[in-house]
Amino acid sequence: MLDGDSPIMMVYCEFGNKWGVDLRKISWVALLFMLPGMALADDAVADNAKLTLAVRRIGLEWSRTDVKNAAEYQKSPISALKADSQTFVKGVFDTALEYSKNRFQWDNSLFMEYGETKLQPYDEPEAVSENADDILLSSDLSYACWESSGFKFGPTVRAAYDTEFKTADDTPRQQVVRGSAGISLFDNAIVKSLYLTGVYEYDFTFANEKTSKLAAEVGWRLEYQIREGVKLSSNGYYREYLSYSQFVPTDLERDLSAVLRLDTNLWGDLTMGPYVQYRRARARGVDVYGSNFIMGISFNYITSFGLI
Repeated sequence: MLDGDSPIMMVYCEFGNKWGVDLRKISWVALLFMLPGMALADDAVADNAKLTLAVRRIGLEWSRTDVKNAAEYQKSPISALKADSQTFVKGVFDTALEYSKNRFQWDNSLFMEYGETKLQPYDEPEAVSENADDILLSSDLSYACWESSGFKFGPTVRAAYDTEFKTADDTPRQQVVRGSAGISLFDNAIVKSLYLTGVYEYDFTFANEKTSKLAAEVGWRLEYQIREGVKLSSNGYYREYLSYSQFVPTDLERDLSAVLRLDTNLWGDLTMGPYVQYRRARARGVDVYGSNFIMGISFNYITSFGLI
C-alpha cells in the first residue's frame, strides 16, 4: 500500500429527456477529461510531481496491406475494414503529455495517422485511395492503490474523442466520443498500461442514426528493451459491444486492433524497424469479419522532454 491520503474519485452522470440530449451525452465524456484536474488538486503533497512530453512516435511507414472481405464493408465508416490490398506510405504522429504525482498517473495523448497511395481495388483498375485516417484525442487517469514488484494497480477512468481528417468515398466522417472506467496495471518498466474497463460510447457518425453503446474493453501498451538501441513495443485493444440504443448495420459487434513494432536506433532519436499491424472486426449487418493486415518498415523519431 502506498503512503498518502485515500482518494475520492467520483463521476456524477445525469440523463434526461430534455432538449439537447446529444450535447449532454458529449458533456458526460467531457466531465471525465476534467476529473484528473479535480483529483490531482486533492493530492496536496507535490514532492513526486513529474511532467513529461513524450514523443512516442513521429513516423513515416512503408507497408503492404492484405484486406479480406472488403466488399462487405464498403459502407462502413471505418477505413481499415474497407481498404484495398495495396502498397502504401503513411504518416503517424503520436505524442502524450504525461503527469505523475504520488499515486496518480495522468496521460493526455494525441494520435494522428493518414495515408494515401496507389492501390488495386477488388473489382477495379489501379487507383488512388485513402487507407489510413484517424485522429484520437484521449485523457487517462489512473490511481495506484497498490504497488508491488514494480507494478502499480488501481482504478482508471478514460475519455476519448475519435474522428478523421476527411471523409472517404460517400461515407460520413467518423465521430465518436467514449467514456470508460475500470482497473489498470501501469507505470512499469515493461507494462506501461494494461487495463480492463467498461465503456460508454456515443456515435454520431450518421446524422440521422446517433447511437449509444455499452461495451467491455481490454487494452495494453508494452515496451521491452532487448538491448541498448533496440526496443520491442506493442499496443492495442479488444472491444466487445454489449448493447445498443438502436440498430445501425455498420456498428461493430467486436473490434480488435494490435500493433507490434521493433525499433533500432539509427542516429540519436531516429529509429528504423519492421512492424505489423492488424485490425479485425465484425459489423452488425454483416455475417463475416473484415480484416486489415499490414507488414512494413517504419522510420521514426522517438524522444521525451522533462518539463518538471
